[in-house]
Amino acid sequence: MYRPLCFQYFRRALAIGAVLIAGLAATVPAAAQSLDEIKKKGQVTIGMLVDFPPFGITNAEGQPDGYDADIAKALAKHLGVKANIVPVTGPNRIPFLLTGKVDMLVASLAITPERAKQVTFSDPYAGIRIVVYGKKAVSVKEPADLKNFAIGVARASTQDVSVTAVAPQGTQIRRFDDDASAVQALLSGQVDLIGVATNVVAEIEKVAPGQFDSKMTLREQVHGIALRPGQDELLGAVNAFLAEQKASGALNATYKKWLGTDAPEMKKP
Repeated sequence: MYRPLCFQYFRRALAIGAVLIAGLAATVPAAAQSLDEIKKKGQVTIGMLVDFPPFGITNAEGQPDGYDADIAKALAKHLGVKANIVPVTGPNRIPFLLTGKVDMLVASLAITPERAKQVTFSDPYAGIRIVVYGKKAVSVKEPADLKNFAIGVARASTQDVSVTAVAPQGTQIRRFDDDASAVQALLSGQVDLIGVATNVVAEIEKVAPGQFDSKMTLREQVHGIALRPGQDELLGAVNAFLAEQKASGALNATYKKWLGTDAPEMKKP
């Protein structure tokens, strides 16, 4: 069943997530390097966003929840170990992986050629669209029109990259720490537009129905579970888990539970 999230909950989840990140950053255990080490350890340490509803949120108990959390827990069960979910942010999630603070990322990380130079991606497990979204009165029909307006994005996100790639020179791109801050800037009139994922658009429509609309699609993206390079055995186990989830219908059921629709077709770029 789809679980609606109001914008206030989005902000509260972000605030709780920031506390969790600060408290856990210095205490997460060193990551395992192999599947055998994970099994010997008895748990898999998984980095996850908690400020990207409904993929990553915090529940009423202040624990990581959402689509990514369900996938992370199911993966741990498949591996025969416990899931130790560590909150991460958009900018620090890859550094957390590469410096051994987590074993892997189930963190709404879009599969891109640039990121694939740093990490190894599994087969896709989720997919969304990145759009330019803003006030209905704002006329944007093509990228060249962006120069006339201020557009907000979450810093170092796929939407930041997507907007930067098409915006003409001189466009006012205002970068915020996270999606929640960019959304707040749109709602308060600090910016005319934002670059944002369609799941966040759905949350805005709940608190400000009919005030905004999508102007153009910038990117269709799929998310992958990220590992450090060279972990081929672990990658095989992760891909086997995803194949099983897709074949059984479990992955689609989880997607529908959190996003209210069937999972899109997901092909690795």
